[in-house]
Amino acid sequence: MSRPRFLPDNFTLALIAVVVLASFLPASGAFAGYVEHITTGIVSLLFFLHGAKLSRQAILAGIGHWKLHIWIFVATFVMFPILGWALRPVLSPLVTPDMYTGVLFLCALPATVQSAIAFTSMARGNVPAAVCSASASTLLGILVTPILVGILLNKNAESGDALHAVGKIAMELLLPFIVGHLMRPLIGGFLQRRAAIVKLVDQGSILFVVYSAFSAAVISGLWQQTPVPALIGLIVLCCILLAVVLTLTTWGARRLGFNKEDEITLVFCGSKKSMVSGIPMANVLFPAASVGAIVLPLMLFHQIQLMVCAVLAQRYARRPEAQDEGSAMPMIQANR
Repeated sequence: MSRPRFLPDNFTLALIAVVVLASFLPASGAFAGYVEHITTGIVSLLFFLHGAKLSRQAILAGIGHWKLHIWIFVATFVMFPILGWALRPVLSPLVTPDMYTGVLFLCALPATVQSAIAFTSMARGNVPAAVCSASASTLLGILVTPILVGILLNKNAESGDALHAVGKIAMELLLPFIVGHLMRPLIGGFLQRRAAIVKLVDQGSILFVVYSAFSAAVISGLWQQTPVPALIGLIVLCCILLAVVLTLTTWGARRLGFNKEDEITLVFCGSKKSMVSGIPMANVLFPAASVGAIVLPLMLFHQIQLMVCAVLAQRYARRPEAQDEGSAMPMIQANR
């Protein structure tokens, strides 16, 4: 029996189930402490696996296109924060204050790795450049995001020291990534053959972090303080933000004279925001009681960007030159 088209994918359903579970059975007391330790461990494991999986050759293949990388970083770490700050007088009345804090936090986050590369590949864009930019964005975000959060919110991290926040994020995310990459010669081949392991840890880490964050938020009265109109307003806000970013990145790529493959890379790498990096960072940068409301915009934006970009990637892939390239590939391989 085929899956009905109106149903979301399995991970989205699991994410909804975790939010429901945290709403009715939140982790509290000693159990909450155990969940927090498990969450920290599985997130560190995830970045270890990504470091081991990332090919150094892929980085070198895409690193030479410096002009494209600069504009992707501008879109991720300059355009997004400016839009979040500039649109605040118009959009903030749609949501609660904590939710708009979450929107500003979303604007400061690095790009995703998996979906940015996957959509670039689906649309037949510049995949090596996407690998390089998305991976560099994740690592750069460890340093840049806490600073941007301090600027946008006019305050430092929960500890009162942005450098302390950077150090804590680096220990939980960057250090495991580096160790994993150093161990790539030993375990890289195994992970390439067992890609499902990385996917399982990837999705499992998000589910654990979401459960932990929403448990703390529910105990602090998240749903009592979040009216339905604010949730609807948040969806509208996320749609507007994504539409503006997609329009600006597409227009900018054409004004800068990029070819279609590089335009695709700029659009998909410059419009993504990472839930894998974002939720662990939120746990470091904000008080536990407010994390649930703050990551809610990120969760909604993440799902909206996946659905919209899936349609956009298919449209790019149907362009005549991409179809000609795809039809030529079997002939090229047959002649080798």
